[in-house]
Amino acid sequence: MHKKIYVIGHKNPDTDSIASAIAYAELKKKQGQAHVRAAMAGEPNPQTRYILDRLGLEAPLYLADVHPKVRDILNRQPVTASAAMPLKDVLGLFHRHTIRVLPVVDAGNTPLGVVSLLKLSEKYLVAGSDRKRGIDTSQRSLAECLEATFLTGQPTDDVEHLHLFIGAMVEGSFTSRIEGYDPASLLVMTGDRPSIQQAAIDRGVRILVVTGGFTVTEELLATARTAGTTVISTPHDTATAAWLARLSTPLACFIDPKFEKIGVSESLEHLRLKLLHSGEPAVIAVEEDGTIAGIATKSSLLTPIPYALILVDHNELAQAVPGAEMVEILEVIDHHKLGNPPTNQPITFMAAPVGSTCTVVATLYRERGIQPEKKIAALLLAGILSDTVILKSPTTTPRDREITVWLEGLAEMDHASFGREIFSSCSGFSAYGTPEKAIRSDFKHFTAAETLFGVGQVEVVGFDEFYELKDRLREALRLIKEQDRLALAGLMVTDIYTETSLFLVEGKNELAHVMGYTQLEPHLYELKGVMSRKKQMVPHLLKVLGAL
Repeated sequence: MHKKIYVIGHKNPDTDSIASAIAYAELKKKQGQAHVRAAMAGEPNPQTRYILDRLGLEAPLYLADVHPKVRDILNRQPVTASAAMPLKDVLGLFHRHTIRVLPVVDAGNTPLGVVSLLKLSEKYLVAGSDRKRGIDTSQRSLAECLEATFLTGQPTDDVEHLHLFIGAMVEGSFTSRIEGYDPASLLVMTGDRPSIQQAAIDRGVRILVVTGGFTVTEELLATARTAGTTVISTPHDTATAAWLARLSTPLACFIDPKFEKIGVSESLEHLRLKLLHSGEPAVIAVEEDGTIAGIATKSSLLTPIPYALILVDHNELAQAVPGAEMVEILEVIDHHKLGNPPTNQPITFMAAPVGSTCTVVATLYRERGIQPEKKIAALLLAGILSDTVILKSPTTTPRDREITVWLEGLAEMDHASFGREIFSSCSGFSAYGTPEKAIRSDFKHFTAAETLFGVGQVEVVGFDEFYELKDRLREALRLIKEQDRLALAGLMVTDIYTETSLFLVEGKNELAHVMGYTQLEPHLYELKGVMSRKKQMVPHLLKVLGAL
C-alpha cells in the first residue's frame, strides 16, 4: 500500500503557500503519483480564498497537526475473545495468530480486560496448593470441550470450582480417595467401570464423566437424576478427557481487569510512554465510543507511519505544521533562507532565490515538458503576483518575470490587471474581521541570536484604514507578543502603490536608537521603498536586534 503524501505549506499560509501546494500536488499526479494530496496548515486568508473562488478551485485538506496518532499504527482487525471462551479455544487463538496478548471483549465489543500468554502459562502451569485437582469450569464449557453428550442434567453457564478424580481403581480404593471432599465439588471421570459409576452416583458427586463413549445403564441414570448428579458421555479416552477438562476453564477466570487503554486519536508519543512505563505488555486502543479498535505492543511502535510530507514555501520546523518533526519529509520546495532540520535519508531539496515558490513549481512543470491546466496556470500566476506584489517587490527576479509571461499565455490573463484585481479585492484590514486575525493571517516567527521575534504583513491600498485601527492593532500586537512569548512583535503594513511600508512594533523600545528608519511616533516607523518582509525587513531586524 502506498503512503499518503501531503504537499503542505507553512502555518498561517499565504497565497504562494497554498497555490504552490495545490500546483505541486497536481504535477505529482500528472507524473503518476495518485496518492499525493495538497494540504494546508491553516485557513486560507481572504486574498487566497478570493483567488480559489475566482478560479473555481477547492481549498486543500486542512491538517491542524500531523503528529502520528495511535490509529496510524493499528491493525484494525484485532483478534479478540469472549469471557466465556474455554482455555482450549483461547490457546488455539494464541497459536493460530502468533500473538502474545489477547483482549477480552463483551457482546458490544467493549474491552473487559486482557490475557497475556505469559501470565496465562504461569497461572495455569505453575502448581499451587489446589492445582493438582482443582478445575474452574461450567457444565456447558466442560461438555463442549469434551464433545460430550448430557445423559442427565442440563448445561449451565455458572462457573464452579470442582475437584477432579479419575476412577481407575477398584471401588473400595476409589471411595476412600474421595473421602473428605464435599460431593457437590466432585468431578469424577471413569470408563467402562459400573462399580465406580455406581459409587460416584451413590455419593452424589456433582458431575460424572463417562469416557470412551461407553454407555450407562438406565437404572444408574435414574439414580443419578434422583441424586442430582450430572452424567455426561465423551468419546475421548480418560487421559485425553482429563487434559481437555483442565482446558475447559472459561477465560473469565484468567482475565486481568486492570489494563492500559488509549484512544485512537491520542498521540503515538503518549502510547510510547504508556508502553515503556506501565509495565504492561500491551495497550488496548479504543474508538471514541469505547469499543476496541486494536491492540498495541512495543513492536507496534516500529510500524511505519502511513503518510509523509512534502514541504513547500518553507523549510524550518518552527513554521511547519505541528508534528512535522515526527513524520518523514520527502521533499522541500522553497525560496527562503535555510533553517531546515537534518533528515535520515537524502531528499529532493530545492530552494531557489526567486520571489515566489510558485515560480519554482512552474519551472518544474516547464522543465518536465508538462503543461499545467488553465486553472492551475492561473493559480501559479496568482501565487507569483501575490508574493512579489505584482512584480514590484525587491525579491522579484528575472526568472519570476519570465515565468509570469509563460503562465499569462497558458492562463489567458494579463498579469497586471489580474494582480490589481487580486490586491484590490482583499487589501486592507476589513477582510479579516479583527485586528488580531489580520496580524495572524501572515505572521511568522524568527530568531536573532537568542531573541525570538515575529513579524506579520498586510498589503493595503493607502494607509487611511491603518491609522483608524492603529491603537487596536498595537493592542493586538501586545497580546500576540505575550501569547507567543516573543521579545518583539511587529506588523508591516505595505501600500502596494506607493511601495512604502509602515512598521508598527511592540517590544524592544530601545529599537528606536538603532532602527535606521524614520520614527513617525513611538512604536511606528516609515520604511520607504520596503515591501519585502523576507528580503528587506527581516534581514534588517536580524542585524539591529543583533546589535542590541
